[in-house]
Amino acid sequence: MSNSFTVTETTTFTLTHAKYMAAKVATDLKRMQRFYSAPNDNEIADYEAEVVELLKAGYLGTLTVGFRRNDQWIPPTLRYTARDLAGASANDDDPGSVKPGANIDGASFYNYLTYSSTWKALSAAEQDAFKQRMPFFRTGAIEPAVSGYLVDDRVYSSGGRALNRASVRSY
Repeated sequence: MSNSFTVTETTTFTLTHAKYMAAKVATDLKRMQRFYSAPNDNEIADYEAEVVELLKAGYLGTLTVGFRRNDQWIPPTLRYTARDLAGASANDDDPGSVKPGANIDGASFYNYLTYSSTWKALSAAEQDAFKQRMPFFRTGAIEPAVSGYLVDDRVYSSGGRALNRASVRSY
């Protein structure tokens, strides 16, 4: 005689999950601020609020925040990429490990956002209505290139979704 069991698990991504993950982004940015005096506290709060809303709605593609010089991302720059775990599991790392001592002379703090395929399926009116609620009204811009390379170094996950974090490194 043999027995067979099936387990089905459903995870609903909630506002609480989005806030949990966005708080980790805010912690990373606070550490960046400690070493490089940017972004300021108001900007960090705005990024956190934006990430919460984008994650909850499923609209976040990537968010890159850090420093650029000559239209290129330089260290210390962080890129967050949203993904659905589709039933898989992922690490849930602690935030941090923003490296001190990078040369930011002549660089400015900058950010760049891309949207998910779910976002792209919205009408222009729906996109504009959502953008009006955000702390930043984003318009088209050319994405800076990466001076060096990106290294995946953290994963923040909750409620069946994840944010993969990569850091810009110099050659």
